[in-house]
Amino acid sequence: MKRSHFVSPFFALLGVSLASAVGVAQQGPAVRPAVQAPVAAPAAPVPAAVTSAVETSPTPAVSHRMGADDYSAIVKRYCATCHNERNKQPHGELTLTDFDVAQAPQHVETAEKMIRKLRAGLMPPPRASRPAPDVLDGLVGYLETSIDTGAAARPNPGNRSFQRLNRAEYEMAIFNLLDLDVSAGDWLPNDTLSANFDNIADAQALSPTLLDSYLNAAAAVSRMAVGDRNASTLDTTYTAPNFDSQHPWDHVEGTPYGTRGGIVADHVFPADGEYVLEATVSSGSGARFEDVDVSIDGERVGLLAYEVAPSGGADDRRFDPVDTPRIFVRAGQHRVTAAWVRRTDGPYEDLIRPHDWSQAGGPSGGPGITTLPHVRTLVIKGPYKITGISETPSRAKIFSCRPTTQAEERPCAEQILTRLGTQAYRRPMTKEEVDRLMPLYEAGARADGFEGGVRTALEALLASPFFIFRLEQAPDTVRASATGTYRVADLDIASRLSFFLWGAPPDRELLDLATRGRLSAPGVLEKQARRMLADPRADALGRRFAYQWLRLQDVSKLHPDVVAYPNFDLELAADMIEETERFFNDAVRENRSFLDLLTADYTFVNERLARHYGIPGVAGEEFRKVTYPDARRRGLLGQGSILVQTSLATRTSPVLRGKWVMEVLMGTPPPPPPPNVPALEQTAGTKDGKQLTTRERMEMHRANPTCNACHRFMDPIGLSLDNFDATGRWREREFGSPLDTRGDFYDGTSITSPSELTAALLKRPIPLVRTFTENLMAYAVGRRMEVADQPAIRAIAASAAKDGYTLSSFILGVVNSGAFRLRKVQPVSTTEDTGAVARR
Repeated sequence: MKRSHFVSPFFALLGVSLASAVGVAQQGPAVRPAVQAPVAAPAAPVPAAVTSAVETSPTPAVSHRMGADDYSAIVKRYCATCHNERNKQPHGELTLTDFDVAQAPQHVETAEKMIRKLRAGLMPPPRASRPAPDVLDGLVGYLETSIDTGAAARPNPGNRSFQRLNRAEYEMAIFNLLDLDVSAGDWLPNDTLSANFDNIADAQALSPTLLDSYLNAAAAVSRMAVGDRNASTLDTTYTAPNFDSQHPWDHVEGTPYGTRGGIVADHVFPADGEYVLEATVSSGSGARFEDVDVSIDGERVGLLAYEVAPSGGADDRRFDPVDTPRIFVRAGQHRVTAAWVRRTDGPYEDLIRPHDWSQAGGPSGGPGITTLPHVRTLVIKGPYKITGISETPSRAKIFSCRPTTQAEERPCAEQILTRLGTQAYRRPMTKEEVDRLMPLYEAGARADGFEGGVRTALEALLASPFFIFRLEQAPDTVRASATGTYRVADLDIASRLSFFLWGAPPDRELLDLATRGRLSAPGVLEKQARRMLADPRADALGRRFAYQWLRLQDVSKLHPDVVAYPNFDLELAADMIEETERFFNDAVRENRSFLDLLTADYTFVNERLARHYGIPGVAGEEFRKVTYPDARRRGLLGQGSILVQTSLATRTSPVLRGKWVMEVLMGTPPPPPPPNVPALEQTAGTKDGKQLTTRERMEMHRANPTCNACHRFMDPIGLSLDNFDATGRWREREFGSPLDTRGDFYDGTSITSPSELTAALLKRPIPLVRTFTENLMAYAVGRRMEVADQPAIRAIAASAAKDGYTLSSFILGVVNSGAFRLRKVQPVSTTEDTGAVARR
């Protein structure tokens, strides 16, 4: 049956039409089955524990001699000269000519723009006339106090449409449910980033095509988990990227010890049977024999002899397959490796090893400068001669009972589906929902027996809107109301908390508390948050939140020029990303101050990364905590993951580095460049026969007044980091000329080094901590932060200040916030399709 014809009947058997699934998801809060577990106290009033945070919004000292009229005069004198109707286009489309400070709550969008710029010290701009610092503090304090007071009287926790499982969440949900590691990218399209994150609800587009992708995933995953006695013979190919050097001289993580280089693949074998494992290798130079070790789960299953011989071609290389005979492999997920046998114990087996990146052979990558061959692909062919399906971890998770007679099959299937459904739906599964699955079970059982029936019903579970979507229920008492707020139900809060801290569905303890309506009891949610933060699964905060907040996904997108930087490859990029994730997770685990992220004198490195940074005394592949030997590197701004992503292929980019600091850390991104402004690359690279440094070319570029308006903010920040080259290594010269990193921070502070930049930033910690809070809250609640959220963000940051800015104070502040625990009431659609789902 074609998939397009399968979609609607499949949902119909689940009791949900395709149109209703799309309709509910697009309209926002959904209603899950009425027979679910009790939800505690669906009270519409805002709980005091939530509103108290807003009421403690920070209020800087304000001069009692000045009132709203005085501050309005200050705005008119110092701000409206630029921000007026005549000049508003080059000044952020903002006019302040008639701005009345007393009316700030009625013009909150304008007021919040002012607060952000004033707190960062960006306005009035450098060298412009400005009032005394205490007057500016009084002005911004007055604006904040008036807005926050109004917000406390009229709480607005905001709202969002549905959320669906993105790739990372889908993978974790499948792992928790079926003990199976899958790559969601095999079926699901790339997730859209919005507000820096991939879980923002209104950016998660929904279409029949996307639903079809989830159906394909459900079919594939259910077969992987249960096994397939009728599996077709297929060739599955795993390829090493060209930018991946494979470390042909060194051991690759995941391969057996005593080997070097190679490929690692986690492959699901559908059934017990015979398989052929084939490695395609690129030959090295010279003439000799090499051995390829082929292993499954660390146990050798083949030793393949390969004759290294020149091809006679332009690069003297060729690509050859070597394969095993048919070997018996049991069903399930296994780690398959193909790697070269190490012949000596010394650091080199290569006649030449000029670079760490073995593929660095020329401007286009080339074949690499090495005499050693590489494993380019691993192909797994089969199965042949299927003999059955052995017990696997996934099958053990599924088959909690084993019927011995036909009469026992249906009750056993109902038991299995009830248990799996409760975990998959993240709430107790109702008998009606189980009954709707049973026709699918029976159809599968008629074709493939009991296990085939369970597999078909499992596919339905994985394709259900209640698994794919994180649908949240509005209490019956407020469903018809058009205004006010309500507390998010315990079961929904459990999912919010677990996906926030663990990037995965709730565990048994959290789900049990939510099912009994205890999660909303005083202090219970915070207690659970502390428990979850202490769990190793909270490392997802580094892998998911910090990874996206700090834009670490951009590191692997940059491929530094192989001629200029032949020691940089994907392995080094991955090490840099792991360094930052470990650094952030350590700060969370040890409950360090947020400011330590900028000032820490330690990091986490392995031998390769330590050598790149020039840190002595580190040997081996394992990451370990080390103290920097000097003050050159400190905190995030000294880590390669930040420095590489803000560079270009052939040089550093002070502009990108300055923009990154202003946008990611300060929350004040510079405006985009005006049209028709020439790129820096169009500026002459030489003068009088001398190659110009990046700084010299930048000075020529920003001579244009239009460019200088923004570059005067960004460039000094980026230049203070210019001692780090495009790969994050320390340098003193560029093109043979001494580096000149001198500059003035926009407040006039002289900065010439990373440590001086950090000190300048820490003079104003408020923008830094509020920007961090804003990103953390956006990630936690799955929506972009709006002006209505700023009072809560200020309150969380102010509360964290009393606790020394510890990271737990920010995390718990978000968990206890109204945005996390409450929702704004929205009218519920009464269309036929959505009503059908609501009644369920």
